[in-house]
Amino acid sequence: MSARLAGRTALVTGSSRGIGRAVAQRLAAEGATVVVTARRMAPSTSVRDGREQAIAGSLAETVELIEKAGGRAVAIPADLEDPQQRAGLIQAVVDVVGGLDILVNNAGFADYSLIETMGEATFERTVEHYMKVPFLLSQAAIPVMRERDAGWIVNIGSPTGLPPIRPYRDYNRTSGDVVYASVKAALHRFSQGLAAEVEGDGIAVNVVGPSTAIRTPGAEALLPDGYEAEPVEYLAQTVLEMCTVPAAERTGLVTFSLHYPWSQHVPVMGLDGHRELPRLEPPGWANPNIAPDGLRVP
Repeated sequence: MSARLAGRTALVTGSSRGIGRAVAQRLAAEGATVVVTARRMAPSTSVRDGREQAIAGSLAETVELIEKAGGRAVAIPADLEDPQQRAGLIQAVVDVVGGLDILVNNAGFADYSLIETMGEATFERTVEHYMKVPFLLSQAAIPVMRERDAGWIVNIGSPTGLPPIRPYRDYNRTSGDVVYASVKAALHRFSQGLAAEVEGDGIAVNVVGPSTAIRTPGAEALLPDGYEAEPVEYLAQTVLEMCTVPAAERTGLVTFSLHYPWSQHVPVMGLDGHRELPRLEPPGWANPNIAPDGLRVP
């Protein structure tokens, strides 16, 4: 391990499982003290289309994995749909670990539905998770980072936030991802605009999304049978790369997890930082609007 983040503190939301857990593990492997957060310490449930589903994974398990690998993690449960809990989260992090250098906005909610049949509650919850929460947490984190003369905010994006491929694929006609994708596109633009606002404070703001999709416990039900998902390690590595150089050198990017390491010849390590993984070229069926470093508008 290179300990690139030694002395840094990080907050990763939605880190009881999936992408958030992987990112937390990777940052901890590089020496960061990582605060992990989700709704509760124990495994939780998710409500989709009015049905409650149990989802594997917990904050306690994430902390255990990080500590077994020699890292340091602290769990602070917080329900980001609760205004009071999310309003106090950044200060709670500062109180527990002494400051905040890195914020990774990963927590989310996805319930795909065609526009014609989507309930208003699902629409509002999707917007709240992927725009309002990153806005509020970033707003609270900026003064803390400014006091330290540097900071890194990484928002987890999505290739669905890019225009669909023409002619339209069957997926685009039937998946019901339009609201989710639209809010992710807004998150991309939010991140680029915020990057301009805070660059002078030494704070970098970037987006990292999967080049295709990652098969996580939360996303499993949304992926079609036989879908070729990508390993989560490549996204975790790309997040790390967005947290290691000054804002003047790397900010305002919308990057993707296979494209960025491939094009920039970045070695991708396992989540514990000990083993280098094979170079993995982005597949030919990935969205052609993805550029290696950032967003290309067609």
